[in-house]
Amino acid sequence: MPEALYRSPFQLDHIVARQHGGQTVSDNLALSCFHCNTHKGPNVAGVNPTTGEVVRLFHPRKDAWDDHFHWNGPMLESLTAIGAVTIQVLAINDPEYFAVRQALIEEGVFPR
Repeated sequence: MPEALYRSPFQLDHIVARQHGGQTVSDNLALSCFHCNTHKGPNVAGVNPTTGEVVRLFHPRKDAWDDHFHWNGPMLESLTAIGAVTIQVLAINDPEYFAVRQALIEEGVFPR
């Protein structure tokens, strides 16, 4: 969700957490909403809900969004295992956030 539509300013997140060797440099930092940042925590991977395999999370500096995700209305759908794990770990389709995106779509302000 764009920061302008979120209820609080985005946070700077270490893509690879410091405890996993990530440095505080621009290539390892990304803006993240509180909800996603809290769910991600220090995780760099998750368990694929379909296969049970451990898969790395989407890396916003190295991966292309459109290769891994697709919007279907307010629902973010995965195109790859990386997308599926990222959606699950970050709880992107949490019912509350889904409902907010739906309302913003109805108002014509949620970009898709």
